Amino acid sequence: MKKQIIIPALLLTFSFFSCSKDSVVISGRIDNAVKGEFLYLDELLENELKTVDSVRLDENGKFSFSREISLPVFYMLKQENGNFFTLLAAPGEKIEFIAKYNSLNEPESVRGSEGTSKMIEYNKKLKATIEKIRGLYDIYNQNTDSPELSKVMQTLDSMNRAYLSEINLFTKDFIDNNSGSLVTLIALYQQIAPRVFVLDPVNDINYFVRVDSILYKKYPESGPVRALHKQVAGLVESVEAEKGSSAFLNPGTEAPEISLPSPDGKVITLSSTRGKIVLLDFWAAWCPPCRQENPNLVKAYNTFRDKGFEIFQVSLDRTREAWLEGIREDNIGMWIHVSDLKYWNSSVVSQYRIESIPHNFLLDREGRIIASDLRGQELQIKLAEIFK
Repeated sequence: MKKQIIIPALLLTFSFFSCSKDSVVISGRIDNAVKGEFLYLDELLENELKTVDSVRLDENGKFSFSREISLPVFYMLKQENGNFFTLLAAPGEKIEFIAKYNSLNEPESVRGSEGTSKMIEYNKKLKATIEKIRGLYDIYNQNTDSPELSKVMQTLDSMNRAYLSEINLFTKDFIDNNSGSLVTLIALYQQIAPRVFVLDPVNDINYFVRVDSILYKKYPESGPVRALHKQVAGLVESVEAEKGSSAFLNPGTEAPEISLPSPDGKVITLSSTRGKIVLLDFWAAWCPPCRQENPNLVKAYNTFRDKGFEIFQVSLDRTREAWLEGIREDNIGMWIHVSDLKYWNSSVVSQYRIESIPHNFLLDREGRIIASDLRGQELQIKLAEIFK
């Protein structure tokens, strides 16, 4: 699960783009709507959403907005109860929107923009990927008591990585094929799950930079484009700073000290495990991939603990109850557990440059890093090599 990057919430929904001049007309029908209820039109500016128009729905749920614009604009159609749909309107477009009451986010049809078909294409692929990944969770849940769970986990992990790689490449192709369109700005920020971005802002920074450079030249007056430009500038600066400071987490370097309370309130330090081979593991009870990996940790612990292997598991949970329930349900109370229960605001997040979990470091008997992100069979093989 990826650590969240700050972006306008409006850009996490799907939108549409075309090009021309003059006014844009957004009209349509909300079926089963209450006559006289307001429908609002909000515009995304650089740092805020602003209501720029509103109409009352007629007895048939029909509405119409007309706006004078000179460049593409992100709009939100919003009901009084907060239900909404985001679109990207361009000069000269006549967009027709039809949806059912309280289901604006799943319209029956949206017509009148070339960008609509582009976003439908992308949305279809993204939804299919999400469904396939959810299917992997179902398979895992069906095999939790299976003696073959370890093998099942290896297969599921391999399939999950393949699905993520597939949608990542599809998104990059989508951006390449729609260069100069604001739909590329939307594509930058899509998520498979909360905090799990399709494009990683660090590993895929070249795409963020490319989209920014093209759109900023083409639409320098666009609020969302200006916001992207500022964010990318900060992102580039952060990545450069990271390159200069992350060497301390490389193999051979000493792992930074951790001093956090255990479930019983006793403060335990990472350095107290010196003399053992230690897996420093970052997880959370709310993180499905972490929970799926725990059976592999149990297997490794039971195999090598008598030879001097220890697990020091740090939770990014928010409540003590959820943390303890996760430990109890996964039967992992036999090793060291600590947490400050501060979620992504935990001191270890910045200390260890954690952007996603599960995340781990294998440490030698002096507390130096041997390797990172060893999971499943990879961890078993490495430990067998160390303890041979």
